[in-house]
Amino acid sequence: MRFRGVFAGAMMMPAVALAWPWSTDMMNQPSIKPQEGTMYGYPEGVVPAGGIPTKVANREETRGMVNPVKPTPASIDEGRGLYVIYCAACHGLTGRAAEQAPVGEKIGAIPLNNSYVQETMDEGWIWGTITFGSYVMPAYGVPQGKRGSNDLNVEERWHVVNYIRHGLMKDDAAISRSASAK
Repeated sequence: MRFRGVFAGAMMMPAVALAWPWSTDMMNQPSIKPQEGTMYGYPEGVVPAGGIPTKVANREETRGMVNPVKPTPASIDEGRGLYVIYCAACHGLTGRAAEQAPVGEKIGAIPLNNSYVQETMDEGWIWGTITFGSYVMPAYGVPQGKRGSNDLNVEERWHVVNYIRHGLMKDDAAISRSASAK
C-alpha cells in the first residue's frame, strides 16, 4: 500500500514542477496583441498591396501612352511567363491564335504576331486592351461589369506588352526554325 502512495506521489511530481511560475506556455508569453500599442503610419513611397492603381478610365485613353518599363531581358522574360499564363490559351504560345489555340479559333482571337499588332498598334493601345479587354477578351486590369478580373497589376501588364513587342516574334521564329529542322 505504501508503495502505491510513493508511486502516485512520484507520478504527480512532473505536474507540480510544470505548474511553477518559470513554466510558461506560448499563449502567455510576452507579446504585442493585435490593435495593441502605438500604430505607425506607412513609410513614404510605399505601393499598395494591389499595385499601382490604373489612372485611365477606358481603353480609348490609352492611345499614345508610353511604356514606362524598359524592354530589358528581365522584363521580357517576366512578360513571357505572364503571357503563357494569361494569354496563350487564346492567342497561342507564339501569338498565332487560331493556328495554335483551339479556344482562339472558336472565339476569333486575333494573332499577335502579325504586322497589324506588331507595327500599327501602339504599346499604349495593347496595354489598354489587356487592362480593359475588348469585344471578346476579358479585362485583366480593371473589371468590366461581370467580365474580367484585376489579376495583373499595372507593371505586369507593361511586361506583357514588352514581351508581345520584343519577344513574341523571336520566340515564334525560334519555334518555326526548330520545327522545320525536324
